[in-house]
Amino acid sequence: MKNLKEFLRLESASGILLLIAAILAMAVENSAAKSLYDALLGTSVEIRIGEFEIAKPLLLWINDGLMAVFFFLIGLEVKREVLAGELSDPSHVVLPIIAAIGGMAIPAAIYASINWNDPIAMKGWAIPSATDIAFALGVLALLGSQVPQSLKLFLMTLAIIDDLGAIIIIAVFYTADLSFSSLLIASIAIIALFTLNRRSVLGLTPYVLVGLVLWAAVLKSGVHATLAGVLTAFFIPFKKIPGESLTQLEKLEHDLHPSVVFGILPLFAFANAGIPFEAMTLEFLIHPVPLGIAAGLFFGNQLGVFGFSLFAIKLGISKLPHDVSWLQLYGVASLCGIGFTMSLFVGSLAFEQGGPDFAVDDRLGILVGSLASGILGYVILRFAYKYKSQ
Repeated sequence: MKNLKEFLRLESASGILLLIAAILAMAVENSAAKSLYDALLGTSVEIRIGEFEIAKPLLLWINDGLMAVFFFLIGLEVKREVLAGELSDPSHVVLPIIAAIGGMAIPAAIYASINWNDPIAMKGWAIPSATDIAFALGVLALLGSQVPQSLKLFLMTLAIIDDLGAIIIIAVFYTADLSFSSLLIASIAIIALFTLNRRSVLGLTPYVLVGLVLWAAVLKSGVHATLAGVLTAFFIPFKKIPGESLTQLEKLEHDLHPSVVFGILPLFAFANAGIPFEAMTLEFLIHPVPLGIAAGLFFGNQLGVFGFSLFAIKLGISKLPHDVSWLQLYGVASLCGIGFTMSLFVGSLAFEQGGPDFAVDDRLGILVGSLASGILGYVILRFAYKYKSQ
């Protein structure tokens, strides 16, 4: 329970920093400092070892490099939850799994129905299918003790499953032309990680070194490099360090979590959330891409998460979480429409070749849909508490 409270506290505080970073990015993008902002993100950074070279603008080092650390942390959280957390108990995990499926499928269907006739726009179908756990838990933190612990657990478990779904979507649908020589090197690295794990090697240095090789190989293979972070995390041993109360995985997760939520994610938000407002009108929002994203996030998650949960509970497949009302469940379903971090990330993959207009469109839809979902979720949960206490 202590670890859970620490997790919730860090994620909630991270939501505030993400909001500040996003506002700062938009302020800079629409100020005299815009040229400096664009030049900074476009600065080329190169690493060369003999014939091997990685040369990318700073923006892509953030999105492909630092975000691999974020996905590494997600991988650690998923493994811990499966082995010793909420995902290890089938009775606790059925409802969040069903809700997460609805929260991914219905938003994607809404987006696709609006953009069906545009093959380039259709690349963004997965953008509204992600929930930002930091922002969602940040809203719950504003309500304090008004929110039952079981509801926070439900949201946290759902968001972790949702992240796992996003990882699968990225691996399957956002993979470029494959380099089989790079994939061969990646496979060798994975075998090396498996061997380290089976031999119960507890030191982190071998995992980090092999993980870096895996990241570079995956980066060159055409599969998105952040998936190397997830794969590496799955091989970190879940065994206690001699003289320690935590396993190696738990200790690493505990040490890494603050750096990710207070450093990497705000930096990612600052680098990706800048939207130029010059000459922008309400007509921009009714363009198919931003409209599909905003509608998918706002309406799709309400319908998907709450509808699928209702279906599962009424059929007796699962039960309503302890001390949670239907109205509170609907409020959390609304909060699941906050898709900031992962939605921006998927958007950067979907429209990497789609041109600047699509890049602005997807960010606009994400911000509007997430903001509306956050406000609605907060209002519903606040009303649900007052109604329940009467």
